[in-house]
Amino acid sequence: MKILLVYPMYPDTFWSFKHALKFVSKKASFPPLGLLTVASMLPKDWYIKLIDMNSNQLMDDDILWADFIFISAMSIQSESAAVVIQRCKKLKKKIVAGGPLFTSSPEYYQDIDHLVLNEAEITLPQFLKDLNEGTPQHKYTSEGWADITTTPLPLWSLVPMNNYTSMNLQYSRGCPFDCDFCDITVLYGRKPRTKTKV
Repeated sequence: MKILLVYPMYPDTFWSFKHALKFVSKKASFPPLGLLTVASMLPKDWYIKLIDMNSNQLMDDDILWADFIFISAMSIQSESAAVVIQRCKKLKKKIVAGGPLFTSSPEYYQDIDHLVLNEAEITLPQFLKDLNEGTPQHKYTSEGWADITTTPLPLWSLVPMNNYTSMNLQYSRGCPFDCDFCDITVLYGRKPRTKTKV
């Protein structure tokens, strides 16, 4: 199986740091940590490529190479995600979508082949099992929270680290606060969960 992971482009806003990056000769601020973690959860015998559109162009040849296109995005990336989806559909490729954008508003993405929502530690294994059995469903969701102490390390080998100003890590999920501009509590709950030391 050949999988292309795609991280859509940030618009020219605070999130992109586009104008600051040229001063440090980098292409993007941070790598797509969620997709790199999902990559670690995929079967080891699959071929996996990642295109972070903030540091590289997504070419039609990349899309045509893959059996499935996995897309993850935040809400701020919705316009770029829509363009990616349109390109994949035009090339008749199956799309698997997850992450904050699709989890927070799945009703806008009913034309996606497979929505793997909420926390991938819970929903991705079920999707992979069904895919292996030839019965993948349209939508996978979960009401529970994942035990992130079992989450694998991101598959760092998929990204050229020199493209980024910083390498980030995820230590916890969830937040006890209720800021009106943030959807963390909806996506990850109010009780912080932490990872253990490696």
